[in-house]
Amino acid sequence: MPEFNAPLRDMRFVLHDVFQAPSLWARLPALAETVDADTADAILEEAAKVTGGLIAPLNRSGDEEGAQWVDGDVRTPTGFREAYATYTEGGWVGLSGNPNYGGMGMPKMLAVAFEEMLYAAGSSFALYSALSSGACLAIDAHASEDLKTTYLPPMYEGRWAGSMCLTEAHAGTDLGIIRTRAEPQADGSYKVTGSKIFITGGEQDLTENIIHLVLAKLPDAPAGPKGISLFLVPKVMVNADGSLGARNAVSCGSIEHKMGIKASATCVMNFDGATGYLIGEVNKGLAAMFTMMNYERLSIGIQGIGCAEASYQSAVSYARERIQSRAATGPVNHGKVADPIIVHADVRRMLLTMKALNEGGRAFACYVGQQLDLAKYAEDASERQNAEALVALLTPVAKAFFTDTGLESCVHGQQVFGGHGYIREWGQEQLVRDVRIAQIYEGTNGIQALDLLGRKVVANGGAALRLFAAEVRDFAHAHESPYRERLIEALERLEAVSGWLLEQAKSEPNAVGAASVEYLHLFGYVAYAYMWARMAAVAQSKQGEDEAFYGGKLATAEFFFARLLPRTLSLEASIRAGSQPLYGLAAEQF
Repeated sequence: MPEFNAPLRDMRFVLHDVFQAPSLWARLPALAETVDADTADAILEEAAKVTGGLIAPLNRSGDEEGAQWVDGDVRTPTGFREAYATYTEGGWVGLSGNPNYGGMGMPKMLAVAFEEMLYAAGSSFALYSALSSGACLAIDAHASEDLKTTYLPPMYEGRWAGSMCLTEAHAGTDLGIIRTRAEPQADGSYKVTGSKIFITGGEQDLTENIIHLVLAKLPDAPAGPKGISLFLVPKVMVNADGSLGARNAVSCGSIEHKMGIKASATCVMNFDGATGYLIGEVNKGLAAMFTMMNYERLSIGIQGIGCAEASYQSAVSYARERIQSRAATGPVNHGKVADPIIVHADVRRMLLTMKALNEGGRAFACYVGQQLDLAKYAEDASERQNAEALVALLTPVAKAFFTDTGLESCVHGQQVFGGHGYIREWGQEQLVRDVRIAQIYEGTNGIQALDLLGRKVVANGGAALRLFAAEVRDFAHAHESPYRERLIEALERLEAVSGWLLEQAKSEPNAVGAASVEYLHLFGYVAYAYMWARMAAVAQSKQGEDEAFYGGKLATAEFFFARLLPRTLSLEASIRAGSQPLYGLAAEQF
């Protein structure tokens, strides 16, 4: 069975050296007394033990056994309950939660590293607490003080879990047409009635209560998304003293039989006049839910990195040991009949692609986490506003690009194993199955691309893009490196394509939709180029301290700029081809 060892050396490099997180935390009063370099390292070390020693050993057995549904109840795989109890004792669910209600208050820059470990160790297990963390975020941001006081402490403790109930059988992306209804009651509560599908962790046996966040419409609500409200609906009612009371009118009708993440219960949830409580304002539920959804989108993006990291570790280990054929330059392993496959160019191409994408993604996740921390904790209003703009711009990139490249990396990892990659015992085929869902849920990657180009670039005339581009250009001009010219060239390509699309969108209704996916990928490679330029600058300055690590960083940076960044050329060509090639066929000709 493959093992997972958290990439702590690289995580510390990104956190401490590239982004100098401890210095940032020290100047933010809300974090200055909460976390420093030693605290962060201690948390990362403990997280590595929990994920590698407790969760990773359950990944294969959990996949094979799967979650089971019996008469409305869900049983998680053998070992999950015990592991979850140990996991929650460590306070991991509330790692970045509000300290006023029992959370640990750790910065997002640190939390993204933990989330990567968690998904790498076991995506199915990770999802149960990921949904709880997101639900807590929405409750903390939008619910009344009474709801926060009642529900957040036991959720941060992990005694209660959370779920996100949006999708209905006829309404996925188009939430404006949901049918779930909420009837106001005399006591200020609501009776929620409807059915939701694809609800992760909607029912399970890990916690004593599940707090569902449910989108529904009031009887007099306006049509479309402007008529959606958000409700907190507990599985088990909560008494005035915080103890659990009677079962609410919430039930699990079935669970899905899926391609991957089989140990994660994906539920059909039925609300039959269930008691619920309004979160935020009437008809403003979608905005409140997006607080949770944006958290989940970054989290699910990190699922792509985590799975890819697990795949990479296994593939590298195999490539060093598996012997097949001789190196093109002559025998390397003279004492054996063949050389290890890591000498072969195609194997190295796959491994380096994985390494470059994984480490670029890890840095970009930390960068987005940095913007989230600044948006939340910075004292200067303009700094907060700039960070908020960057978070809005970069969240769809993170979700979609992390998961698209995550699947690419997992397929490469499987390919390194050859026929053994198709066999269950090596773990690669599970990673391919598990990571595939990340491109679909929390808003498909096509929707993320439309959001990026249509809402975050075209709608505001490229204002947020200019903010990001100015930062990249300032860095490039401030640092002497062999990658400066290639970084600026890539940035200028992104800016030129963006300007062209802004003009196209004025007269061509299909321009945004036709270009959006390629545009997001182009943006992703440029963002990774910025990350690799920053990492290379640090590695150059420290190379004498640790040649193996920093020399490896520089070699991987060169591979990225030489072999992966040129993908932007073909992406630009595809975008500039316009929308017409997509509409050359009538529907009946497909």
